[in-house]
Amino acid sequence: MKLAPLMLACAAFAVVAPAAADEQIFVATLSGTAESPPVASPGSGSVRVTIDDATFMMRVQASFADLLGGTTAAHIHCCTALSGFGNVGVATVTPTFTDFPSGVTSGSYDHTFDMSLASSWNPSFLTAQGGSTATAFASLLTGIEDGKSYFNVHTTAFGGGEIRGFLAPIPEPSTYALMLAGIALVAGAARRVRPR
Repeated sequence: MKLAPLMLACAAFAVVAPAAADEQIFVATLSGTAESPPVASPGSGSVRVTIDDATFMMRVQASFADLLGGTTAAHIHCCTALSGFGNVGVATVTPTFTDFPSGVTSGSYDHTFDMSLASSWNPSFLTAQGGSTATAFASLLTGIEDGKSYFNVHTTAFGGGEIRGFLAPIPEPSTYALMLAGIALVAGAARRVRPR
């Protein structure tokens, strides 16, 4: 069959193709129903967290609207016992992200943190990681990758959090390219096979 060499070539390309392994992007949709327990809020939002594991930098970009109370804090919590469920303490800087808008019901946020600095962490989380920012960073990244970390916006109406969402990875562009190539191969093979 002539399809086998093409499949081997694609597999070889996947192994040798350069990947942007240093930078990972995670996203979440924020809502009151995602809180634990859920809260009755019309608030909504989204967050994008970009982590560079070579430079220990973390960029947080968020937008939110229609909150019932003014914002009091926002941060990333880590790491829950189960993916996508539960509550856990704050991992990142406390009492809130640096320069996060305060006292508003809608807004946006964009800030980059140097996670090699102790000031980027909740002291309790850092202590639980042996006082090492490198260990804390590895733990947070693993928690996010495993779906055990969430972004939470706290307000005057809901002190425990008005909207939140568990962070999930966005596949790298090379993953999409390989997936599309695989679909094309399967479609091509299916066209060649004709019922008798």
